[in-house]
Amino acid sequence: MSNQLELRHYKYFLAVAKELHFRKAAETLFISQPGLSRQIKQMEDELGIKLFERHNRKVELTKAGSFLQRELISNFERFDDILKQTKLINDGIEGNLKLAYVGSAMQKLIPELLLKFRETNPNVLIHLTEVDNLRQIQALLNQEIDIGFVRLERVPKGLEIHSVIEETFSLVLPKNHPINATNFKDLSQLKDEHFIMFDKAYSESYYEKVMQIFDDSNFFPTILHSSVNASSIYRLVENNFGISIVPTSLQHGYNLNVKFIELNSIRQRTTLKVVWSSNNSNPILDCFLNTLKSIK
Repeated sequence: MSNQLELRHYKYFLAVAKELHFRKAAETLFISQPGLSRQIKQMEDELGIKLFERHNRKVELTKAGSFLQRELISNFERFDDILKQTKLINDGIEGNLKLAYVGSAMQKLIPELLLKFRETNPNVLIHLTEVDNLRQIQALLNQEIDIGFVRLERVPKGLEIHSVIEETFSLVLPKNHPINATNFKDLSQLKDEHFIMFDKAYSESYYEKVMQIFDDSNFFPTILHSSVNASSIYRLVENNFGISIVPTSLQHGYNLNVKFIELNSIRQRTTLKVVWSSNNSNPILDCFLNTLKSIK
């Protein structure tokens, strides 16, 4: 940062970059338009960079200006996190961790993990959010969360991913369905049924693995509905709109008129994985990962 530039210059720049209009930006900053123009010109002179293309009726960011805007937004968000963390420490909270998860992780793993973590870290604040697989990845890349639990095979460069739990799949049927654990032999018995599945957008790799189950059973399913939410799938199954296949851990935590048949004789398994950014500097993350290792 130039010795002649202050934090306000960067905030002024971001206001103009957002509005692409000096008068409107000046109004949001409660300063005069000429004063704002001088501050931006001073910033450009000090940096030796042209940040805006100025035309009679419009203002546009240069390529360098667009880059600076993206990086400042990202780093100001990090700066806000630092200030929040400082406030937490002042209030006796030793740190915080932003954790996202797919629904099946909450059935057993995360409650057990949080209880174990709290034993040695009672003053750490944990923020929990249920988020689908792909949005977790984007949130990690944007440094909006610290750690995620997903059902994905691979992640972008810069993210670490490790297996946590491998589990079987289970059929989900209405309580009154004639097929049960006693008379079930294989999936081909249900080839004429309508299926309700997790949407392909939930996780493409998960979707393909479920499709392999049908391939091995020599039929392609009629998929009537899809969802990214287990409770929505179960509600449809309960009301006889179709049947489903889900990770076995999703048997727990739902009080609906459905029944489950574990598919423990098929080769396919689904794996819950933990993912985080290798560039994450939150010291609480390492503590949390160590706790996870201790209970795996």
